[in-house]
Formats: sequence, structure tokens, C-alpha cells
Amino acid sequence: MATLAQRVRTFLQSPRGQQLVDQGRRQLAKPENQRRLRGLFQRLQNRRR
Repeated sequence: MATLAQRVRTFLQSPRGQQLVDQGRRQLAKPENQRRLRGLFQRLQNRRR
């Protein structure tokens, strides 16, 4: 049985996986989404303290 990491790697190499990766990169290029992610990361970091 394939490990989870192997299954993810196989999916990411498939056409659908590549499509999702490209879509994610396009979304991350948008300043609004970058701002949202920075806020999320800050909230997560503050929670650990």
C-alpha cells in the first residue's frame, strides 16, 4: 500500500494535480490573498505563544 506522501506526489504529477498547482499559484499572486495568508499565519503564530 502506498504511503500518503507517495499518493500525494503521484496526484501532483497528474494532469489534474498540475492544474490545481497552477490555479493555486495564480491565486497566491493576488495581493488580497497574500494579505489574508499573512493574517492567518500571524494568528497561528500568536496562538502558540
